[in-house]
Amino acid sequence: MQTVDLESCEREPIHQLGGVQAFGCLFAFSNDWLLSHVSENVPKFVDQTVDDLLGMPAADLFASDCLHEIRSRLQWLQFTDASERLFGVDVFGDGRSFDIALHKSEDLIIIEIELSDASGRMEAMSVVRSMMNRLVEGGTFSKFLQQAARQVRFVTDFDRVMVYRFLPDGSGEVVAEARAPQVDSFLGLRYPAYDIPPQARALYLRNHFRIIADVNGEVSKLVPEFRYDGRPLDLSLSVSRSVSEIHLEYLRNMGVQASLSISIIVDGKLWGLFACHHYEPKLIRFDRRTAAELFSQMFSREVAKREQDELLAVEAQARELHDRIMAGISVEGSVFDNLKGYLEPFMDVVGCDGVGILIDENYASIGLSASSEEVTSLRKLLNRSAASKVFSSHKLSSLLGESDFTLRIPGVLAIPVSRRPRDYLLFFRGEVVQSVTWGGNPEKSVEYGPNGARLTPRKSFEAWKENVTGQAEHWSKSDLKITEIIRTTLLEVILRSVDANDRLHQQANQRQDTLIAELNHRVRNILTLIQGVISQSRHNARDLDHFTSTVNGRIKALARAHDQITQANWAPGALRDLLENEVRAYSDTLDLQVELVGVNVMLAPQAFSTVALVMHEMVTNAAKYGALSVPEGKLRISWVLETDGAVSIAWLESNGPAVTPPRRRGFGSTIIEHSVPHELQGESQINYPAEGVRASFKLPAAYCELGDASESPKLSIEDLPSPKVISVGARKSKVLLVEDNVIIAMDGEDMLREIGFKEIILANNVSSALNAIEANEFDLAILDINLGKETSFPVAELLLKMQVPFIFASGYDDTSLMDKNNFEDVPLLSKPFSKQSLVEALGSEMDLDD
Repeated sequence: MQTVDLESCEREPIHQLGGVQAFGCLFAFSNDWLLSHVSENVPKFVDQTVDDLLGMPAADLFASDCLHEIRSRLQWLQFTDASERLFGVDVFGDGRSFDIALHKSEDLIIIEIELSDASGRMEAMSVVRSMMNRLVEGGTFSKFLQQAARQVRFVTDFDRVMVYRFLPDGSGEVVAEARAPQVDSFLGLRYPAYDIPPQARALYLRNHFRIIADVNGEVSKLVPEFRYDGRPLDLSLSVSRSVSEIHLEYLRNMGVQASLSISIIVDGKLWGLFACHHYEPKLIRFDRRTAAELFSQMFSREVAKREQDELLAVEAQARELHDRIMAGISVEGSVFDNLKGYLEPFMDVVGCDGVGILIDENYASIGLSASSEEVTSLRKLLNRSAASKVFSSHKLSSLLGESDFTLRIPGVLAIPVSRRPRDYLLFFRGEVVQSVTWGGNPEKSVEYGPNGARLTPRKSFEAWKENVTGQAEHWSKSDLKITEIIRTTLLEVILRSVDANDRLHQQANQRQDTLIAELNHRVRNILTLIQGVISQSRHNARDLDHFTSTVNGRIKALARAHDQITQANWAPGALRDLLENEVRAYSDTLDLQVELVGVNVMLAPQAFSTVALVMHEMVTNAAKYGALSVPEGKLRISWVLETDGAVSIAWLESNGPAVTPPRRRGFGSTIIEHSVPHELQGESQINYPAEGVRASFKLPAAYCELGDASESPKLSIEDLPSPKVISVGARKSKVLLVEDNVIIAMDGEDMLREIGFKEIILANNVSSALNAIEANEFDLAILDINLGKETSFPVAELLLKMQVPFIFASGYDDTSLMDKNNFEDVPLLSKPFSKQSLVEALGSEMDLDD
């Protein structure tokens, strides 16, 4: 093995290592399509030698259809620094299927191929859309990152997937992790900046995906090794590019046999990485790599949005504090007396360990803070900084020298609250290393390589700890922006506290001009931001939870309507189905309270979403404030087909709380009253008598038609037939989930855990399911009937013999297969199924609150 100089890793040209990994073969063509370079493993891919191939025209090497497709894709790359991919291509015209990656490297056309398996190919866009849907369902930022790691692990099937975030000083932290049970945790680990040197970071910005299929795998060198001008090839965008030996040794020392890294880029900067480890050699298929990379790009946009939303929320908190201070200050009181009572609220707004206020010779503080003597030396430093500028440092010893004070409080952020003499509001932070711990087992033994113990995660973490001694967490962009808002507040406090003489009057005018300019600038920025990111719904949101709940409900209502239309190939949808979906989506306890009466009216797709959104608002209001908010309340929705073909809908609530007209008109009221008239040219009217809400809607004939009466009998919801159920008793221990689609399996696993099952074992085919049954005792099984080229009936037969209750799931409506195999009494869940439909199939013993 080659020994490398650890100290020279920052100078290593990792994009010019001149080789590819064994799973890929690289061809480099000149602009006139003559082969100028090829990897030495090419005989494994095509029955010709390197000497035979060099100088060969591409048309003599590649099949004509393949070359045509490659040239077309290169057209897309004419003005971009990126790569393109092709899947399942017969490259050599011999019937073999390959996946292709191509890009331009200076004046060379780089084409990489690897063998392709078309069976079970993943459709990247559909998978990524489903992955993103799970991310945006809410929760804290930490849970958001954790869910992202979990999604990437499901797609890649690596033993460990980490979200690694870069910090302002270039160091990094593992902020989220998804891993196999037998794998140690790295969560919370931090690493010094030089663990990922500058050239590696630059490469992550250009090429968002890097895979190492086998750390001990062979490397195929390029022939010839250098270009005609003596320089090595730039393989920055290569997918099979060989890897730095120093990084391979790092992985070996960890016991890792395969890895992949996916860039997370926010606002054009490298925010972090998805870092994936596997403890055996592993090459995930090109389509899965593509899905993971596409997910990372979508995830990066969501990170940017969440960080912006978080900044907006904190700014709002700072503005609220501004209003509190301005409402509570005494004009007659001094600035010091006015502000010292707000130190704790200041500490809540800015993440810190302590706060102090220094005005004239008066000093007060809470939490971790400097003494009066220490503040004197700090003030001298602050007075040398620019006037009216916020001062920040995360390593005070670099400015004041090492002392007990600078080691105890290395982080200081100071807001000047006057110009002359200088007074300050001070925020303090303690040493960062005190709050960071090793996330795995620090005593775990490792085998060191020829470059020593430094190349291990534990030693890297210890190196980071040594490197950050005497440092605090960096003051973030959010911290600095908030302090600017606070500075504006402090300026206002001062303006209210000055004496009304000519000298102070002049000072007040000067400060007021500055304040007005700052406030105008801030207001313009905020208005521009609001215009860009806040939708109509936010105008009436009371808080973030209310906004999220409201928009989530409206989006789900539209999604349900859209699903109904698309399931019918964009054909008209039944009004009754729309109403039932809205009622059932809100709660599973409303069925006995709601009566639906009317003929089978079908709504055109153009009207379906509009009516769904209106009915969603009506049901939501009824469940929150109206008849459906109490058990005895009743709701009757009836509709008739008029002689002119229009449909009139009547809404009648009764037995609910006394109704009072709304005191304000929100976006929901706008939807109810104006959507049908504005979008469909129909009519809407809603009244609020004390005995119950009354509403009427008229849909023009152009959007309505009468369906087959046999398709939709006049039944109220409580008359619907009961589904087949099974009994699993009160025990909720172990479930077998047989499903060949990874995304559906993830959904099912989440639902079962939410219901209360403790352990869910997944199987994607009959063989793995039978093995799981042999090794475990199950309380329940859920079986997807169609498993690619086989069915789950052999598993069902075994479960039947063992008297283990089970449920079928299927995307097909035809149940003839079940009947033919004597499973007609087994409950069937139609895909896509919800948690509620799963609970209903499990019978009354299943209590969601268990």
